[in-house]
Amino acid sequence: MGKDLNGKELGEGLCQRKNGSYCARYNDRFGKRMYLYDSDLKSLRNRLVKAKYEDIERLNVVDADCTLNEWFEKWMFTYKQDTVRENTKTTYTRIYRQHIKERMGMLPISEITHFQVQNLINAMKKDNLGWEMQNKARIILVDMFNKAMIDGFVRKIPARGVRLSNKPKDERRVLTKDEQADFLECAAGTFYHNLFVVAVNTGLRPGELYALTWDDVDLERKTISVSKTLVYQEYLDDDGKQFHMEEPKTKMSKRLVPINSYCEKALKKQYIQKRIIARKDIRPTAFPDLLFTTRFNTPLNAQVYLQAIEKVVDEINVMRDNADMFERFSGHTFRHTFATRCIEAGIQPKTLQTYLGHATLQMTMDLYVHTTDEHMFCEMELLENELGRLHESDSTDNKYLKEAKAESKLVRFKEIRTA
Repeated sequence: MGKDLNGKELGEGLCQRKNGSYCARYNDRFGKRMYLYDSDLKSLRNRLVKAKYEDIERLNVVDADCTLNEWFEKWMFTYKQDTVRENTKTTYTRIYRQHIKERMGMLPISEITHFQVQNLINAMKKDNLGWEMQNKARIILVDMFNKAMIDGFVRKIPARGVRLSNKPKDERRVLTKDEQADFLECAAGTFYHNLFVVAVNTGLRPGELYALTWDDVDLERKTISVSKTLVYQEYLDDDGKQFHMEEPKTKMSKRLVPINSYCEKALKKQYIQKRIIARKDIRPTAFPDLLFTTRFNTPLNAQVYLQAIEKVVDEINVMRDNADMFERFSGHTFRHTFATRCIEAGIQPKTLQTYLGHATLQMTMDLYVHTTDEHMFCEMELLENELGRLHESDSTDNKYLKEAKAESKLVRFKEIRTA
């Protein structure tokens, strides 16, 4: 029990200081000794009751002064240090520093509101940052606040429920280099792995892949001849959806596509796989010579292709952090990814037009001449490194030494003349 300066009992945890003010103390749910001060005893008692109520109801926070920047460092060290890959940690750090830190980093994490987070996402959109980047920033903040609430740093998750504008329908999903490597690594050994490898190394449309036969492959010239496409549709005379072998999309779609070593290996493995599948299932099929088929030697369609991709993505996500989930994609993404890798490798748009079978160069330029965020940052790093070399080659010191040496010679010359 505490007393005032006259020796009167004030109650548990209360006392009066020598300067006349009153003090209240208690231990909160985090085991921390808390102190409250007030010149008015009644006001202090009300504050103490409120503080204890908030503590019991878990409405208080462990550190009201912890900023978002400080929590980011704690979040990375505690929850991401040993659970995510190095490139993922680099991505988290880059996104936070470039798009979140300056706008919200110095705010106490316990005081950040839903409005402020929504405003951040809106500002990213105004800065012409793509939907994918906005979504990554949102996901990072949701996970940060979720862990902060578990640890008692916040009472709510203000990033939850933040709305992004509708994803543009023409925004094409492109796998980053890391995503491409992770997907193919996880798919290795599965039934459709060869299909995935050929798709991402040729840029063929899904229907063109479904229609391939071994006669279309020329290993000596290292080319694939694209001359047809397989569609799964219900025509007027059909009783339901049927497979139809048709001409390619355009006249330019009939083309020769070069084969690289990765594609060649996958094609050879698929040749073996196809023969094994064909021997196992001898039921008649409308298109017996198709190179890529289902396990039952039946033709492929978009739904089968999508399910095969999603199965691999789901397997990847089993071991992924919640803030680093692998986004699902369609079979056409392999075509977009192939085109992007070509551009990143320096292949000319006119050549890429031929690879893809586009009717015009403008179509290629409009659709595929873009780069991933990853590639943009790599390109900027190249510029930074080049500028760094320029700064490192600063000739100030050399000029100074040259000038000092000349001055020294002049002084000695004057001394000789004077003598």
